[in-house]
Amino acid sequence: MASVHSDATSTAALPEGEPVLSLKILVAGGFGVGKTTLVGSVSEIRPLRTEETLTEASLGVDDLGGVEEKTTTTVAMDFGRITIREGLAVYLFGTPGQDRFWFLWDELAHGALGAVVLADTRRLEDCFPSVDYFERRDIPFVVAVNCFHGAQKHTVERVAAALDLDRGTPVVLCDARDRQSSKQVLIELVEHASRRHAARLIASSG
Repeated sequence: MASVHSDATSTAALPEGEPVLSLKILVAGGFGVGKTTLVGSVSEIRPLRTEETLTEASLGVDDLGGVEEKTTTTVAMDFGRITIREGLAVYLFGTPGQDRFWFLWDELAHGALGAVVLADTRRLEDCFPSVDYFERRDIPFVVAVNCFHGAQKHTVERVAAALDLDRGTPVVLCDARDRQSSKQVLIELVEHASRRHAARLIASSG
């Protein structure tokens, strides 16, 4: 597998050769929560997907509770790109949601600015491993509640309390199918990571 190492901020080149600042962001969460959908909804390039059809081999391994209609699964990563503003590009790496692919996470997380943890209130416990992963590694993240049709509505405060998030970790509502909604989640993450970095600089200088 080719290396996906990348610094959180680096320079890349557009086709015309114009240098841009680039950020690396992960999109994580449980199986079937909408990671592939979010990356596809905002990417301005045709997203790279590594989806495979679910087979009988997945029975008893992948929990399809609440996502019985799902027929494919990401086995490596999703990849997309979005330009937030002129001169600033974000590269998105969607992580595989099943436990058996977690060996890929350290490779994907290397050099990331931060992460979006997608949550489904019908299966909120599925995002606990992602939250724990980023908290343990001190990687900034936001929790984005993907508002599925028919899911019980919860306030962001209740979701934050249920996940026992560290104070200041943003929780936002989103529709992973909608480009503007997904883009707003990414902006929230960039702003959160910037605030945290600034606070640490102030603390260290004091």
